[in-house]
Amino acid sequence: MTDPRESGLLLDPKFDANGLLTAVVVDVADGAVLMVGHMNEEALQITQESGKVTFFSRSRQRLWTKGESSGHLLHLIELRIDCDQDALLVIARPDGPTCHTGERSCFYRRVTAEGLERL
Repeated sequence: MTDPRESGLLLDPKFDANGLLTAVVVDVADGAVLMVGHMNEEALQITQESGKVTFFSRSRQRLWTKGESSGHLLHLIELRIDCDQDALLVIARPDGPTCHTGERSCFYRRVTAEGLERL
């Protein structure tokens, strides 16, 4: 028997014990991974309704819209959910750098045997 969550067409997110889903954000222009965040049910709803990608900050324990202070918003293009509905792929158009360091992506360093290497 197939799990309807895995085979059906009903959105039924499987939030973790903290009420969160992992959300991987990619750039619509080239598919580059920009960042990873977390969404609770409210952040997911706000993202869908507003078109501005919103997360739940685990460190601040509150909702935050990416770019709310920097102006570098992430505009939602498409949301995809994985097979067991516990992770999201957020396809977005960024207004500027996504990383708080000013880098385009939060993934701007490669792990090597010697340590980290800037890309």
